[in-house]
Amino acid sequence: MTSRRSSIGTLLLVGAILLTAVVYGWLVPTHALDDDHGGALLYLTIGWVPYTLVFYLVGRRFSAPSKLPNMRAADAGLGLFLISLLLSLGLDAWGFEPELVPQAHVLQAMGIFVGLALFGWGIGRRSKAVSAYE
Repeated sequence: MTSRRSSIGTLLLVGAILLTAVVYGWLVPTHALDDDHGGALLYLTIGWVPYTLVFYLVGRRFSAPSKLPNMRAADAGLGLFLISLLLSLGLDAWGFEPELVPQAHVLQAMGIFVGLALFGWGIGRRSKAVSAYE
């Protein structure tokens, strides 16, 4: 990787980490503590993009695939994300809303974030390997 591409990648990684920290360290708690659960949910879901981007950039920057890696990590991450999201929505539909019973949604929330991390990492590794062959 050239030094210019490396510095741009580092800048993107730092920016994505800062954006993720702002969303989850300031925006979500501010709205949640002000009893604006709709705003907190909005920023929580918007924060999924920079969170996934962080793991994509980490996978692209710090992995060293010797050959073209398979997509199992990304597939497992996407599957875990979708299953966790559907389980959480199912609990919500059955009356276990996150505002009333937040403990019922903790496992699904962890599954969502682990799934997004695996998805970003898997895609990052794959794109690094593809760009190495070019």
